[in-house]
Amino acid sequence: MDVFVTGATGYIGGTVSARLIQAGHRVHGLARNAERAERLEEHGITPVLGTLDDFDILTTAAQSADATINAANADHPYAARALAEALEGSGKKLLHTSGTSIVADNASGQPGDIVYREDTPLDPLPEKASRVATDRLVVAAAGKGVHAIVMCPCLIYGKGLGVRPDSIQVPMFIDMARASGVPRHPGPGLNIWSNVHIEDCADAYIAALEHAAAGSYFYVESGEDSMLDLNRAVGRLLGLGERTETLSLADAVRAWGAPMALGMGSNVRVNADKARDVLGWAPVQRALLDDIENGSYADRAA
Repeated sequence: MDVFVTGATGYIGGTVSARLIQAGHRVHGLARNAERAERLEEHGITPVLGTLDDFDILTTAAQSADATINAANADHPYAARALAEALEGSGKKLLHTSGTSIVADNASGQPGDIVYREDTPLDPLPEKASRVATDRLVVAAAGKGVHAIVMCPCLIYGKGLGVRPDSIQVPMFIDMARASGVPRHPGPGLNIWSNVHIEDCADAYIAALEHAAAGSYFYVESGEDSMLDLNRAVGRLLGLGERTETLSLADAVRAWGAPMALGMGSNVRVNADKARDVLGWAPVQRALLDDIENGSYADRAA
């Protein structure tokens, strides 16, 4: 199968592309410049020069492929709409990537009890309303002859298999702890994030490509941990002990910017039993805390 992947130079898209190639598929990946195109070629991916704003290029690439995976930017509704419109009436598969920060609560590090399933009503924060609307646009494309599917992964960790091997969040906490000598988290760190290893996440995409019905929506998670426990694991990795410190919202915003600071202080809890039951998806990689201490981040301990 020929698969067009946006975000093929990124963390999710790169690992999904690697899994597709391992499964015997041919991958064409969007690349914004010649340098990125060369990196894709090194990974066995045929580059398509262009950006998410080049709707004519997106249209041609999607219509030429057997399936399309949009893994570039969950907050680019224009590209998502262009891809959905390009495939209307074709019956071809379109997997769109969202993200579970749509359920964030801006809890400032305090715990939250709500665990979201796909049928749990959403009342997103204003900054996430557009992402939810984009997800719904893609799902609705199933009524226009597109085999549309939305994948909604949570905090992703581990070493990726593509051009970009690292996620954002865990390395960010490690780098901050190394620089300051103590792990830090927004507020008391009692807020909880669902999480999933990048390879397990990519396997969920492959399973959805093979088995998901048109109009499907899936959360993707394999466990959950508090920000406090995550940072305690970072401390153990770096030999700093169990002590952590509270990071004020103002300091977190200065360090990471408002979206990341507010997000890392939120509860983002989802349940992926639907993906397990419907897709036969079975996560097998190390759990987050184990992977921090004994797996993907060993090279950051020095």
